[in-house]
Amino acid sequence: MKNLLIAAVVLVVILFSGAVFVVSEGERAIVIQFGKVQRDDATGDTRVFEPGLHFKFPFIDSVRRLDARIQTLDDVPDRFVTSEKKDLIVDSYVKWKIADFAQYYLSTQGGNKLQAEALLKQKVNNGLRSEFGARTIAQIVSGERSALMNQAMEQASQSSKELGIEIVDVRVKQINLPNEVSNAIFQRMRAERAAVAREHRSEGQEQAEVIRADIDAKVTVMLADAERNARQVRGEGDALAAQIYATSYSKNPEFYSFLRSMDAYRKSFSSKDDIMVLEPDGEFFKYLNHAKGK
Repeated sequence: MKNLLIAAVVLVVILFSGAVFVVSEGERAIVIQFGKVQRDDATGDTRVFEPGLHFKFPFIDSVRRLDARIQTLDDVPDRFVTSEKKDLIVDSYVKWKIADFAQYYLSTQGGNKLQAEALLKQKVNNGLRSEFGARTIAQIVSGERSALMNQAMEQASQSSKELGIEIVDVRVKQINLPNEVSNAIFQRMRAERAAVAREHRSEGQEQAEVIRADIDAKVTVMLADAERNARQVRGEGDALAAQIYATSYSKNPEFYSFLRSMDAYRKSFSSKDDIMVLEPDGEFFKYLNHAKGK
């Protein structure tokens, strides 16, 4: 009797645990009964269980919990073609949430999020591809990005209803040119800048030559003026010296001759390397050979 009571209690616990399920905050749940999504008998709508404690038939019903929060689809950038047949690398993201839980469950292989995002990305990219293909690069980057995103979201929203998904927002984060195009543009920009630099450099060299020639001409004129002035001063000095010498000679010819000889001696013997071959009794040493200098 005791064993039967224990078995009954265990059975009740198992049945109760199998009949109760909890839906967490941020989630919604649907019940699958005999492979079909459970619906309301009165309205025929899918029964969606809000957060809290709920009951189901044990061993018959299975619960599938789905994330009801807004999700973010942020995948790798994709390549799109503009109306000019130019390629662009577009980095975008999508905000989405489940609108029809039964449709979402059936169209995504039992609520598989990866499958849902793969299908949603394809539909969003189709909308973006259509919008980018109708615009030029100048139109895209000059202020039509908001209109492009809104129209792409409208197109994607229409096609995403079959997935049971509501698209909340579509945003383009960044638009870049492909690497090969960017490199070609950068090379062209470098070539243009190098050409401008060469032009400025040649103009600078030309101006430097003009300035240098002008300065050289001024320096030549200044040197010529200085040389002329020096010659003039030197001539005036020589004239004054000759005048002084003549005056001195006229006053005392013998003393003048003595001073001139002393000056000649000093200049002749100023260097130890000087060699002179003269007769000792010659006229040059007359003031050295006679004590009186005669």
